[in-house]
Amino acid sequence: MKKKFTLEIASPCSENFDKMIPNSKGSFCDSCAKNVIDLSSKSNSEVAKFIAENKGKNICARVKSTQLQEEFAYNETSKINNFKYAAIAASVLLASNVSAQEKEPIQTEITSPKLNNHIVGKIAFKQPVEEEVSIIVKGKILDSKTNKPLNNKTYPNLMLTINDSPTPFKVNAKTGEFAIPLKVLKNSDNLYLSIVSGDYYLSKTIPFDIKSVKGNVLKQDIIIETEELTKVMIMGGLGINYIDKKASKEI
Repeated sequence: MKKKFTLEIASPCSENFDKMIPNSKGSFCDSCAKNVIDLSSKSNSEVAKFIAENKGKNICARVKSTQLQEEFAYNETSKINNFKYAAIAASVLLASNVSAQEKEPIQTEITSPKLNNHIVGKIAFKQPVEEEVSIIVKGKILDSKTNKPLNNKTYPNLMLTINDSPTPFKVNAKTGEFAIPLKVLKNSDNLYLSIVSGDYYLSKTIPFDIKSVKGNVLKQDIIIETEELTKVMIMGGLGINYIDKKASKEI
């Protein structure tokens, strides 16, 4: 029988997961003396398998906020059904072996297809290569309300990526300053930003004009409304809402 369920964390925890000590069972939290299981990087089938194998246990977990809006399912079968299916499978295998022994091998003749040396289609042509330039984007990430750097305690380890730059740049916690080298197309209209801080994430675009680049340097402050930052990771006691029973319980 298929069991459908959703995840729930009724009382989110404010501890910093990155400061916990990893071990073979998860990451140990000193505050509540528990192991926290990170389900945020697991697929839906892996989450369902974990829930099926840990029914009845009290679990503290870390999940993506989007996972709390998803539906999961796993198959629950009884031991009686397992024995029945095993017996049917054994009888089918035996019958297949007997049938295979009785059949004569069928002779087949393989003929090579005729090769066609003619190719029909549209003539391809090379697209003109768009000109790319190397620049350095310099500026500060600032809170729109205070015009100061974001609060380092609330938003620790602030990292910035522009246009899928190879590695995220660590923003100066005190000044909010950054300097990121990257390559851009001359005819680009926008720069694509990704900002990550602990469990928070923001993706946005800002306008770009190659004429604003002076001496290969683009001076560009990034003004952030903290409400734009999305809480992507949530920790706490993991609750399971079984859809078919319309009941909620914590495992």
